[in-house]
Amino acid sequence: MKRVIGLDLGDKTLGIASSDLSQMIANVYSTIRFEQNDFDSAMSQLKKVVSELEPEKIILGLPKNMDGSIGFQAQKALDFKAKIESEIGLEVVLIDERLTSKMAESIMLQADLSRKKRKTKVDTLAATLILQTYLDRRP
Repeated sequence: MKRVIGLDLGDKTLGIASSDLSQMIANVYSTIRFEQNDFDSAMSQLKKVVSELEPEKIILGLPKNMDGSIGFQAQKALDFKAKIESEIGLEVVLIDERLTSKMAESIMLQADLSRKKRKTKVDTLAATLILQTYLDRRP
């Protein structure tokens, strides 16, 4: 079995999580930083991660609006999904991530992390929650 990786796409960051080889547990991996909306830079850095981890598929958070509609941020995720599929050639599975950033923030508040530490960790933690959601939902 191969790993699966989870992604949380923001305007300037891409949080990355990786599963273990048995695909049971999601782990924090890293955060890619790039200039605002420079998704080409994010993609070139993601390619390096993919060649290191050799995942069988990628799980990408889809930030729908609370009413379930596709807004501006969700459209960016859909465009990034298409870019990954065409440039990297891996299957990309979308996971509704409406509450993952809020959950990540809540977990870090409970852990009493400083505002500065929370800011640096929210992306990878959100990616980990997205990936764990996917892993838990499989039969």
